Amino acid sequence: MKISLGPQTLIYPNPVLIVGSYDNAGKANVMTAAWGGIVCSDPPCVSVSLRKATYTFGNIAERKAFTISIPSEHHVKEADHFGIKSGRNEDKFSMTRLTPVKSEIVDAPYVKEFPVVLECRLLHMHELGLHTQFVGQIMDVKIEEDVAGEGGRPDIRKIRPFVYDHSSMAYYGIGGVVGKAFKIGNEL
Repeated sequence: MKISLGPQTLIYPNPVLIVGSYDNAGKANVMTAAWGGIVCSDPPCVSVSLRKATYTFGNIAERKAFTISIPSEHHVKEADHFGIKSGRNEDKFSMTRLTPVKSEIVDAPYVKEFPVVLECRLLHMHELGLHTQFVGQIMDVKIEEDVAGEGGRPDIRKIRPFVYDHSSMAYYGIGGVVGKAFKIGNEL
């Protein structure tokens, strides 16, 4: 029997997304967000929902661009720090000793040390309530060579991303393969 928990922000898993932007003075900033994901395949688009109170909110609205960096488990402390502190009060790159890289395609920085980067041009902003959803067209995806698998595609086992569980407020690593998509269902 299922028990009712009422309306909550629970879905599994929540991605750990590091959102990069420049402020109006050109200072690189990043923040951690979990409310986001792929929202369209043609054109390829990703969304991230942010509160207006965040420093990143104004940066993206002004610059019309952002990046999404995907950290590996090795950088869980840095990723968490990016979500705890505000870029208004701290240079997060200096504090974590990570490196901002200016995107060649959009007006936003990404984290050099993180293995996957999506460079996005802002398409839409949708006010939803406490959060505003930013929809960005993915202009390019960059991966580190050492996380490429067969055919040059990203290999999740090499990337070692982690996810956020809102109910326990903890980060979890990704487990092993449980079935091949678009194939295992044919076994029924």
